[in-house]
Amino acid sequence: MIAQPHMNPILAAPASVRNEPKPVPGGQATDRATLAAIAHEAMIERGLEPDFPLAAQKELAAIGGPAKKTDNVRDLRNLLWASIDNDDSRDLDQLTVAESLAGGQVRILVAVADVDALVRKGSALDAHAARNTTSVYTPAAIFPMLPEGLSTNLTSLNEDQDRLAIVADMVFKEDGSLVSSELYRAQVHNCAKLAYNSVAAWLTGTGAAPKRITEVPGLDENLRLQDRVAQKLTGLRHHHGALTLESLESQATFSGDALSSLELDQTNRATQLIEEFMVAANAVSAIYLAGKKFPSLRRVLRDPERWARIVQLAAELKEPLPAAPDAIALENFLTRRRAAAPEKFADLSLSVIKLIGRGEYALDLPGGEAPGHFALAVKDYTHSTAPNRRFPDLITQRLLKAALAGAPLPYTIPELTDLAKHCTDQEDAATKVERQVNKSATALLLSGKIGQQFDAIVTGAADKGTWVRLILPPTEGRLMQGTQGLKVGDHVRVKLIHTDVQRGFIDFART
Repeated sequence: MIAQPHMNPILAAPASVRNEPKPVPGGQATDRATLAAIAHEAMIERGLEPDFPLAAQKELAAIGGPAKKTDNVRDLRNLLWASIDNDDSRDLDQLTVAESLAGGQVRILVAVADVDALVRKGSALDAHAARNTTSVYTPAAIFPMLPEGLSTNLTSLNEDQDRLAIVADMVFKEDGSLVSSELYRAQVHNCAKLAYNSVAAWLTGTGAAPKRITEVPGLDENLRLQDRVAQKLTGLRHHHGALTLESLESQATFSGDALSSLELDQTNRATQLIEEFMVAANAVSAIYLAGKKFPSLRRVLRDPERWARIVQLAAELKEPLPAAPDAIALENFLTRRRAAAPEKFADLSLSVIKLIGRGEYALDLPGGEAPGHFALAVKDYTHSTAPNRRFPDLITQRLLKAALAGAPLPYTIPELTDLAKHCTDQEDAATKVERQVNKSATALLLSGKIGQQFDAIVTGAADKGTWVRLILPPTEGRLMQGTQGLKVGDHVRVKLIHTDVQRGFIDFART
């Protein structure tokens, strides 16, 4: 029997605030409503605020429309801007466009939604965003950092709408190296709302062009140009040590309000295109702030503390790695393993991801030396491209706008120091909520498979417990029996012995 929550606070929230599903008639909650309630409760337990306070709702109601163009804003609505995001995404933060230049150079422009134009520092909307610091995405419900009236409407770069944006204007050589960059405010117009999977299929020749690409003259050629540049950027970053990693992330799918399956969510050519341009825009934003003697919130991933275990993993595969952390050597190792054993590469990637650790936010002061991002092979890196979804990006946007206008810092150094830690902590909390609810969804799917055996890989081995990830379906659970001598990366055969939907527990025993 499926465990049900003691109460469903989602159902008690005002209808104008939430859009979660309701139980079916007769009192039995649907799978969707059950998981949404679990997510709501998990957010509260982790110190996150799932509902918008009344003051924020009142501020939203008083906003009459999208921000208007002013004299210091360029008009770039004539360009072939397009968004590429998940199939169901409605909070559109970025648009991209390309232009061929002489000598094989290409100009890439990334427009980022000007959220600060409507969400003012110190407002009730800002206070809620600052508390959570991120949107929380769970299988049955999304808890946006900003109300949907903003994040999917007035501050979203929606199709066929004029919006204000911060533009990162970059010129690249034919080999992918950066020639120059400029940041400025602009008004933009999204010509096409596109989705990763259909664009990727079209780019690789395995699917037809999405309808909007065929409807907008010149968009097909522009997107292919963007793809060529993105492939060059990928190659150059990996040459410098950006890591080739492949994770088996799963996404719950529903048939109506009933949970039906878990589907793998994999990287493709279109996600790679957007990732490369966002990395580039984030890097030039950090460089711009440093050039203006402004502090910045850097996104950093320090050298792995568990490098010795990564070296051991490589040695078990007859591959040498240096004793000290070396991103280029690790990337060369990963590239060789992907070619030698592609069917096992996702497992190896998962082990390396766990051993590298998580990123964090760190304040970089003028003249400082930020640690950089080990996995991306980027020294100067901030988060700036998703201000509807992440509060650090909204902070960065305010810093950029102040630097562009020659205005004073919008935050004090102590405020930024505290925000860096707070954003890291809240991001970790949100990640734990998402993982817990994903596990609850998986527990719901696996509840009828007690006693069945699965192939798994060890993803965590410490005093507090041992965790394994199933190969299929791709999900993680705790190994309750037979943990002796196991290390991260080991392959084991396990039997499912218990599930708890409410708490997201999936327990295994070694066979």
